[in-house]
Amino acid sequence: MTVAQHVLRCLLADPVAFSHQLLPERALRAYQVGPVVATAAMVVGRARGDRAVPHAQVWLFSRQSGKDEALAQLLAWLLLRYHRRGGEIVVALPSWRPQGVVARERLRAVLTSPRLAALLTALELMPQVSGSSVTLGRAVVRYVSAGPSANVRGLTASLLLVANEAQDIRPDRWDSAFAPMAASTGAPALYLGTPWDADSLLARELRYLEALEQDDGQRRVWRVPWTVVAATLPAYKVHVEERIAQLGPGHPFIRTEYCLEELAGQGRLFPPERLALVRGTHAGLLAPRAGERYALLVDVAGEDEASQEELRTDPTVRRDATALTVVRIVPGERPRYEAVWRARWVGLRQVRQYEELVRLARAWRAERVVVDATGIGAGLASFLRQALGERVRPIVFSPRVKSELGWAFIGLVESGRYRDYALDPATPPELAALSEAFLAELASLKGVVAPGPGRLLRWWGEPHDDLAVSAALTTCLDDEDWRPRVARGRVGSGPGPHP
Repeated sequence: MTVAQHVLRCLLADPVAFSHQLLPERALRAYQVGPVVATAAMVVGRARGDRAVPHAQVWLFSRQSGKDEALAQLLAWLLLRYHRRGGEIVVALPSWRPQGVVARERLRAVLTSPRLAALLTALELMPQVSGSSVTLGRAVVRYVSAGPSANVRGLTASLLLVANEAQDIRPDRWDSAFAPMAASTGAPALYLGTPWDADSLLARELRYLEALEQDDGQRRVWRVPWTVVAATLPAYKVHVEERIAQLGPGHPFIRTEYCLEELAGQGRLFPPERLALVRGTHAGLLAPRAGERYALLVDVAGEDEASQEELRTDPTVRRDATALTVVRIVPGERPRYEAVWRARWVGLRQVRQYEELVRLARAWRAERVVVDATGIGAGLASFLRQALGERVRPIVFSPRVKSELGWAFIGLVESGRYRDYALDPATPPELAALSEAFLAELASLKGVVAPGPGRLLRWWGEPHDDLAVSAALTTCLDDEDWRPRVARGRVGSGPGPHP
C-alpha cells in the first residue's frame, strides 16, 4: 500500500478529518460538523444495506452561513470514498442557471484545492467536469434543475438524492420526477434550505422527519440558526444584527432566512402584531410646519366618470381611488417617515387630479412627489414633472416592483421607520376616517410568495389597496440622501418653498 493510499484510507473513515487535513483553508466549522458526519454515516450505512439508519435528513441553515460549502465537502468526500466502487448522486436545485452552475463550480473548487488536488494526483485521479456532472473515477454527482420543464427522466441515485433549496421545489414535481430515482437503490435523501410556508417540500419533509425522531430518538433534523453561526463568526453576527435593525425582527426574511421559523398561515401581510406597529404617537397635520421636510406619495386610479352622488347612494359601488399620503421626513443615517395627512379621490377626472396634486405639492413644499406612472398614470406623472420638475419621481409598477415595494414597506414598519399619525379627539374627522380606512386596508392585505430565490411577493387588498399602496411608496424615498443639509450662503438648512 502506498503512502497516498494509506492516507486516503484514514481520511475516508472520517469526513471531518478529510476536511481539516485536505481543505485547511476552508475546513468545516463546528456547526457544520454534525450535519456532515450524520449524513455521511447515513449514506455509508444505506450503501452497506443497513436499513436501521435513517433514510432521510434535513439541514436548516441560516442564510449565507455555509450550507452549500458543507454540502460540497460532503459530496467531495463521497466521490473519493466511492471512486472505485462507483455510485451516483443526484442534486436537484430550483434552477440550473445560476443555482446549478454555482453548485457545480463550488464542488470543482473543493476538488481542486491544493492539498486535495495533490493527493488526487498521487492517486492518479483527475476530477472530470462535463456539463452538469462532476466525476471522480466511477463515482459521479449530477446537478439537475427541478423546474417544471427540465428533462430528468432516466437518472438514478444510487448513493444519495439531494434537494437543495427544497423550499423552492414543488412537492408534486419532486414526487413524480425525483423520488422514483431512488426507488430501486434505496438511496437516502437529503433536504436543505430555509423554511418559508407550510406547503413547501422542505416543510413537508421536516414535519415527517421530526415525527420519526419522536418515535425512535434518531436525529434527522439539523438546525443552524443565525445565533449559532454568530458565536463562531463575529462578522456574521454584525451582518445579521444590521439586517435586523434595517428590517425589524418580525420581518419575514428575518424570521425565515435567519431564525429558521416557518411562516405557517402567513396569508395576511399585516397580522395584528404588525398592524399595531403602524400607529404612531405624532399628530396629523393640515398644513406644513416651518423647517420640516415633506414628500407626497400618489397611487393613481384610472379616470372614472361616475359621480360622487352615485357612490353615496349605492353602497355596493366601489371603484379604484387615487390615494395620496403626505409624509414628514425625519432625517438621519436611516431616516424615519411619519404620515401626517392623506386624501383619496374617487371618480375625479385626471385634469382635476393634476391640479390638486400641483397645488398640494406646492402647499406642502414637497421635496419629492413619488407617483404611480403605470398605465393611465403615465400621463399624469408626465404633466406633474413638467409642472414640478425633478422632484417628481415616477414609478412604473410590475410584479417585481410591487413585490419589492411590499417587502420594503414591511421592513419600514417592523424597524420603526414608518409610523402613521395618531387618532385622538383633536384629529379632524376626515383625517380620522381616512386613517381608519388605511388601517382596514392594511388588515385586509393578503400575500402569496412565489417559490424561487427572488421571493416574489404578490399582494393585494380586499376590496382595494389604494391607501396601502400609497403609503408603501414611502419605501422609494429610501433611495434619497436625507441627511441634514449644510447651508451655503444663507441661514438655515430647511428645504424652503419651491417656486
